[in-house]
Amino acid sequence: MTPDPSSDKRKTLLVISSTYPRWTGDHEPGFVHELAKRLTSQFRVIALVPSSPGASFHEILDGVEVIRFRYAPRRFETLVNDGGIISNLRRHRWKILLLPTFVLGQSWRLWRLSRTRKVDVLHAHWLLPQGLIAALLNKLSGTSPRYVVTSHGADLFALRGKVLDELKRFVVRTAAAVTVVSEAMRNELAHIGADVRKVRVSAMGVDLQDRFSPNESLERSRNELLFVGRFVEKKGLRYLIDAMPTILRVNPSAFLTVVGFGPEEKERQAQVLRLGLQSKVRFLGALSQQDLPALYQRSAMFVAPFVSTSSGDQEGLGLVAVEAAGCGCPVIASDLPAIRDVFDQSQAMLVEPGSVAALTNAVCALFANPPSSQFRETVRSSLRGKFDWSIVAGHYSRLLQEAAISRKN
Repeated sequence: MTPDPSSDKRKTLLVISSTYPRWTGDHEPGFVHELAKRLTSQFRVIALVPSSPGASFHEILDGVEVIRFRYAPRRFETLVNDGGIISNLRRHRWKILLLPTFVLGQSWRLWRLSRTRKVDVLHAHWLLPQGLIAALLNKLSGTSPRYVVTSHGADLFALRGKVLDELKRFVVRTAAAVTVVSEAMRNELAHIGADVRKVRVSAMGVDLQDRFSPNESLERSRNELLFVGRFVEKKGLRYLIDAMPTILRVNPSAFLTVVGFGPEEKERQAQVLRLGLQSKVRFLGALSQQDLPALYQRSAMFVAPFVSTSSGDQEGLGLVAVEAAGCGCPVIASDLPAIRDVFDQSQAMLVEPGSVAALTNAVCALFANPPSSQFRETVRSSLRGKFDWSIVAGHYSRLLQEAAISRKN
């Protein structure tokens, strides 16, 4: 199953991450794999990611060699999926017992791979714990590869405190290069005292060429609101549901389609029942990337009611809004720093985070005055130049090539 590298002149890139698709069509966030598979023309790509019930321990997925490390008995390997590590720890306190074996398991396999494979460069996704694992390997081993680390948001905003901030500074200091997916995150690193001279803003991508594009043959609804995201506090779904009774008084034909999964699912469904919205709010569950475009292409608007949580966690970028706009769907989003990295007030309706009244007013205004097709295409064109995978993968390829060239001897 392991590719024979004898005649392959590409450099070897080892990707370490906690979030990764378990199989083709998985509903788990797939952006790490989407980037990895687009780098296979320049690198031999190996992804070292957590094991999970039902997933293969070793396979080739879209040209990426995926190795899944063990960290618990099979049925207990549930720290990562269905909400992410931080959300799972908050909802199930016992899972903190899985953290040490998770870190040790990935560290051990990374150490072994760095000695059994000629790894030229390492790409760690998330400052903690993957960036820390890479930094320690780099410090403790004289032959370890140089590493690039990418922060996606929760690792930076939700994990706070003197010790954690010092660990983040250590990771940034040791890395060959650091990327964050929004300018707001670069500012946060500066705020905690990290050296941001080597930090670049480089978002993850969206397939705006093919998958997330308009479909003129599909009639757009005049009444359907769409939400796509995990059911966690920072996504703000509860505010949108709270806005629905007033929205319905203005537009009785309106209805909300909800796509996603996560630890708040029962709470959100109970909220719908309490407000008597059973006939107006539909939960479709988790859907694969292949199933999303048709929803974006038909909905009257996409609503991203993100908030900053009491712990400080907030959205790192919010690519679902880019997916929606790529399909020509008008966007309403919370006016958070990361969102302003994507849209300005002329491209989307930006509203006060956590304000039910602001959400209600924006939705009703968009129902009353939907944007023209020309306007929607202008927004889409501006996003393609920044977020299409052809652009994003090129940025990361050059960055990783630079780090590989400067690899320690």
